[in-house]
Amino acid sequence: MPIKPYLSLLLMLAFLSGYDANDPPPLLGTLEWDRIGIPAEASETILNWQVAEGDQVAAGQLLLQLDPRRLDAQVAQASAEVAQAQARLVELSNGARSEVIDAAQASLVRARADATAAAQNFQRIDALYQRKQVAIAELDRARASRDESAAAVSNADAQLRELTNGTRPEQLAQASAALQAANSRLEQLQLNRQHLDVRAPRAGRVDALPFRVGDQPPLHAEVVSLLVGEAPYARLFVPASQRTRLAIGDALKITVESIATPFDGKVRSIASDPSFTPYYALTGEDASRLVYRAEVPLEGSSASQLPAGLPLKAEFVKP
Repeated sequence: MPIKPYLSLLLMLAFLSGYDANDPPPLLGTLEWDRIGIPAEASETILNWQVAEGDQVAAGQLLLQLDPRRLDAQVAQASAEVAQAQARLVELSNGARSEVIDAAQASLVRARADATAAAQNFQRIDALYQRKQVAIAELDRARASRDESAAAVSNADAQLRELTNGTRPEQLAQASAALQAANSRLEQLQLNRQHLDVRAPRAGRVDALPFRVGDQPPLHAEVVSLLVGEAPYARLFVPASQRTRLAIGDALKITVESIATPFDGKVRSIASDPSFTPYYALTGEDASRLVYRAEVPLEGSSASQLPAGLPLKAEFVKP
């Protein structure tokens, strides 16, 4: 059997000694604050700290800065890709230049002239062939030249129509999508760059700074721990024998270690699952060692100055 449950039982017995057997015994626990762990969103070197442990910080206040050089290079590359995609879209939207269209028109005129000459030459060779003055091979060459010239006219005409009809809608859609993707990547990198300046998500007190200047925290490692909220709360451990006596909203008197004046508080939550002992130990002697965690915010302005971790006890308020 683990030693920890016996130590908890001895501690509880020590607190309970001296109380009237008819009164419900006090509940034991510790003083806690709500905590926020701020992670490193990039594995970069810490350049400087703007705060120290114990400092009060406002929401949005700069806490530390990570080395931005790697992300700055990626942002510059993404900006260039956006400019390239935007220029490509403009190029497709404007269509072909007038000089290119003029050259295509000239090519078409030349192809038509060549086709006319080839057709006339075929007619002459065909007439000579009918009079048995040329061989059939000469006629075949003339026919092939005529057909090739006609195909060249069709090709030049198609190229000119492609230039004058403008860019296809599908190509414009593709270029627009490529520009949108480049912009999205740039925005993501710029957002990541902003997060290299680690700021407080809400007002609180700096509890822990696990790393130093020059350290390179792993990705998503917690670099700042903040204590937040207007006041701490008592984390109580309610024995199974007293669980039915406690309900959300019940008033308690909280006595914190080394603080003479007790604090008032009301239960805000009670865990449904027990702690410290296996969930299946629900019968027999082990059932008496089950405890349920409850939270009770402390009332009064003086509670906001208390540190986390102090032991405390809570007593039921007599009606």
